[in-house]
Amino acid sequence: MTEQKTLVLTGASRGIGHATVKRFSAEGWRVLTCSRQPFDPRCPWPGGEENHIQIDLADPNKTIEAIATIKSKINGRLHALVNNAGIQDRQYLLDESAQGWDRIHAVNVRGTFLMMREAAKAMVAGEQGGRIINIASATVAGMIVKGGLSYTASKGAVMAMSGTSALELAPHR
Repeated sequence: MTEQKTLVLTGASRGIGHATVKRFSAEGWRVLTCSRQPFDPRCPWPGGEENHIQIDLADPNKTIEAIATIKSKINGRLHALVNNAGIQDRQYLLDESAQGWDRIHAVNVRGTFLMMREAAKAMVAGEQGGRIINIASATVAGMIVKGGLSYTASKGAVMAMSGTSALELAPHR
């Protein structure tokens, strides 16, 4: 019998997150879902409530607390992380506030960084290797989007972090 694989998924409350948890659950994975909302009992996957972590990636202290909870649930065995959580706005440069910029970067960049760093530590320590998937959005594939400067910049940062981390972590599988 093979070991059940474990996935941590941020942004699990709807859309791509729901589709991801359904797919991985159907394939036999244990999925730890993370979102700003408490677990919704209508979510149709096994172990939903006990495998849900409420996390506010905009707050670094709450993120670190949630990561500690995740660590206690995975027992050193993590095979994949999908960073799907993200927020956006449609502010133009002339209308963007520093607070709006900071809020988006707190979730999309810092939250992604913290989750990546801790997942990578668990994967390297567990010696099983693993995969980290960061959703950077098809919207910014060309990296030029009208209206949404802070969002586009944050997703460009996620793309850069993903490439750099892939090179750094390659020796660890």
